[in-house]
Amino acid sequence: MSDNREEIQDQIKIQGEVVRKLKAAKESKGKIDEEVAKLLALKAKLTENEPSAPQKFSLKTPKGTRDYNPQQMALRQSVLDKIVKVFKKHGAETIDTPVFELKDFVIKLNHRKLLDGMFEACGVPNDKFRTICSAVDKLDKSPWEEVKKEMIDEKGLDEATADRIGEYVRLNGGVELVEKLLKDEKLKKVPSAVEGLEGMKLLLQYCAIFDVANHVAFDLSLARGLDYYTGVIYEAVLKGDTKEGTKKKKEEETVGSVAGGGRYDNLVGMFDGKGKQVPCVGVSIGVERVFAILEAKNAVEKTKLRTTEVQVYVASAHKGLHEKRLEILGKLWSGDIKAEHSYKQNPKLLAQLQHCEEYQIPFALVLGDSELERGVVKLRDVVTRQEEEVPVDNLVEAIKWRLSSRRST
Repeated sequence: MSDNREEIQDQIKIQGEVVRKLKAAKESKGKIDEEVAKLLALKAKLTENEPSAPQKFSLKTPKGTRDYNPQQMALRQSVLDKIVKVFKKHGAETIDTPVFELKDFVIKLNHRKLLDGMFEACGVPNDKFRTICSAVDKLDKSPWEEVKKEMIDEKGLDEATADRIGEYVRLNGGVELVEKLLKDEKLKKVPSAVEGLEGMKLLLQYCAIFDVANHVAFDLSLARGLDYYTGVIYEAVLKGDTKEGTKKKKEEETVGSVAGGGRYDNLVGMFDGKGKQVPCVGVSIGVERVFAILEAKNAVEKTKLRTTEVQVYVASAHKGLHEKRLEILGKLWSGDIKAEHSYKQNPKLLAQLQHCEEYQIPFALVLGDSELERGVVKLRDVVTRQEEEVPVDNLVEAIKWRLSSRRST
């Protein structure tokens, strides 16, 4: 028994090294998942004949991190909002990426029990479920013929079984597809497939109630390789980010899914001494992928982004008005208007106006001696270049009215 244990331990070390090398070489996810499955099987084999000792977990907060309860988070957010508001009022630029709406997307849905039931109905051996699942997971980037070839040549599946899988994984739709599959002769004989389909039917009904059905699609090719999923699985992708898109569009936007997740009922129980089942649903968002898409989109459309929220730029028409600019700035800030000016004592007027155009600041106040003597300043619309005189005493109200009018148009 001891010799056998040592032999398995040696195999685990060797297999662990195989996995590490594959990850270092950035091999395909399917290949890595396959080798990880072998490693997990060896570890399970090592412990299957040993009496299970009660597991003890000591959960500690990593240094430099802590959790905040809702009350603490509300307080923190309130403080941060005030800090950000002050910085923006004074023309600060955010060292971050602006948030946009990506409306042209679809959320693909599937169910892990349906996948397993589908494999069973197609005649896939139980010990090949996970490896075949990892092959199906590549259908978002590879055509069916390539995936089928991998199933046969690399996974050892017979061609007839692969063809039966192909009949299903190329299907996608909505509730009507669920209804059709519930009547499928092969699937309705497999309890897990029926359970998965009933779950999908209910989920799609809820999507319709929330009026998001046009953004979701039941897609049998969605697999997601992680073993801990037990129910619904999903991925969000851009509609332009598909293999059917044009070559040009693929070059611009192809970065894979931008979010994904699913349901896992058993994962939390692994960290509980009593194995308590805690159903969970999670999602991860590929923030870097979203950034990459937005950057590519903006480059193609030649979109210039505003990096500040400055509403008014206080400019001077000639020398000697630095202190007056500061006085006007203070008045605007006190009136809760986001404003800035040049930090040079005597900036050139043209340079100041060019700054407004470059940073897309909507209005500029141009100060001049003759106007100030009459108690007015020039308010310039940066886009139209139209100017009008506004009384200094009524400056805040006049600017707020114009900002409000611009937002409503």
